[in-house]
Amino acid sequence: QVQLVESGGGLVQAGASLRLSCLASGIFFRVNDMGWYRQAPERERELVATITRGGSTHYADSVKGRFTISEDSAKNTLYLQMNSLKFEDTAVYYCAVQLQGTDWVQRYWGQGTQVTVSS
Repeated sequence: QVQLVESGGGLVQAGASLRLSCLASGIFFRVNDMGWYRQAPERERELVATITRGGSTHYADSVKGRFTISEDSAKNTLYLQMNSLKFEDTAVYYCAVQLQGTDWVQRYWGQGTQVTVSS
């Protein structure tokens, strides 16, 4: 069973940094990509950053230059380094992985970790 467990969220002031971690387990199929998404109150979930199996990264325009996604395959962990945090970064952050089988593709989600940035 695929499990994604996020950690590292918290309450910080604007301008501060946080590093989110996502520990993955139970992954026995091909990983197409892993990523971080976020959902603020009364808003739809949005992509923050993704990293493909080949190591290519993609960022939302709103976080480019401030956030960095990375992975440590030896630790089965995905990271999101968030610098120069802004009030508008406040949201629940979710880790996700897209797996591919012979004839299926499915995205799995973690439970989320709250990031609150005070202005």
